[in-house]
Amino acid sequence: MGGDAWRHTGPYQPDLAAAFRQAQEEELVKDNHGFDGRSVEELWRDPTWHEYIFTGGTGTALDFPLMIVATDTDSGPFMRPLTDREVRDWARSCRPTYAEWDAALDPERLAFPGRAQGNCTVLYRDGRPVQIGYWGRTAD
Repeated sequence: MGGDAWRHTGPYQPDLAAAFRQAQEEELVKDNHGFDGRSVEELWRDPTWHEYIFTGGTGTALDFPLMIVATDTDSGPFMRPLTDREVRDWARSCRPTYAEWDAALDPERLAFPGRAQGNCTVLYRDGRPVQIGYWGRTAD
């Protein structure tokens, strides 16, 4: 099949990779998917976790071992931030709000990535960064 599309937000940090890891850790606290007492790094070293992710996944940032740079063209399973140009295509100010991001995803102006891939972008309120929007597709 084509993988299930998902979206959620996480905390903002200037270092997007650190924010991504924080979002993953927060998701893991909410639901460890039966993998008690392990960090995200430990999970990604476990072949059982790989099978879990690639045959269903969590529909969250946990589905990706790491964040790549915005200009990287490798296919998944990676989280990739959008480039400024990609953001400007759907948010002219290049400082999208949650509402703009949410609206862009609904009519598919902002496409969901392919299977086992994720994207993210910083979201703003009153011109200040406040959270990060994550969206992607499961691998199944």
